[in-house]
Amino acid sequence: MRTAIYPGSFDPLTNGHLSIIHRALGMFDRVIVAVAVNPKKVPLFTEEERKELIRQSCPDPRVEVDAFQGLLVEYAKTRGVNVLLRGLRAVSDFEYEFQLANMNRKLAPGIETVFMMTGEDYFYVSSQLVREVASFGGDVQALVPPHVFQSLKAKYAKKP
Repeated sequence: MRTAIYPGSFDPLTNGHLSIIHRALGMFDRVIVAVAVNPKKVPLFTEEERKELIRQSCPDPRVEVDAFQGLLVEYAKTRGVNVLLRGLRAVSDFEYEFQLANMNRKLAPGIETVFMMTGEDYFYVSSQLVREVASFGGDVQALVPPHVFQSLKAKYAKKP
């Protein structure tokens, strides 16, 4: 079974992420969407909230939602997966992702990185930008799944 891990913070999941996931299912039998948990960062959504938002957005049984801490290649080894899927929005993403892919290859030579371009409708969308616009009451409804939009509204309604 061809499996890929699609890692990210997914804080929140965007339509750009969904574009990558849906297209990846055409290339792989299974996609593990792995929420990166970084104890040094304070995300808007908790790990469990992010995982649940992804599950609601990706009901396909070929999509598994999980979380990990630490090195991605170590997580991939524990899952027995040798393909990492990374989305690229613009040329500016490529330099960082290229460095990361080469470091991962150095750490784990048997694990390969596959890059996929984000759909043209979402190349400018990032989770950070969505959070920022939503925090000021901007309309991000076209950039995220409907339940993510409602969750963003609820989160920011609670903030002073």
